[in-house]
Amino acid sequence: MFLHLIVIAWLYVAVMMAVAEATNTNGSLLGAIVTFVLYGLLPMGIVGYILSTPARRRARRAREAAEDGSSHPEPEPTGSVAPDQGGEAPADAPVAPVRKED
Repeated sequence: MFLHLIVIAWLYVAVMMAVAEATNTNGSLLGAIVTFVLYGLLPMGIVGYILSTPARRRARRAREAAEDGSSHPEPEPTGSVAPDQGGEAPADAPVAPVRKED
């Protein structure tokens, strides 16, 4: 829903820019169309495609799960890893620190 709000608001801004271009004394209708396409449709098409990627991914996984016959699709990964799987040494290492001899 938030994606739609962003797209509608920016397209409104692009329409107002195109109207200003068309009604300006030095402007033209062709300039207004180019302004609307380059400042409105093209960027919002790209932003809409990028921001709807998670929804497309969920739909694809649900469709694949339905084709496989399973009733529950795989949950989205949370991005976290299991404990002690980060590849770093634990903070409380049992090795005593090395001291400099006098």
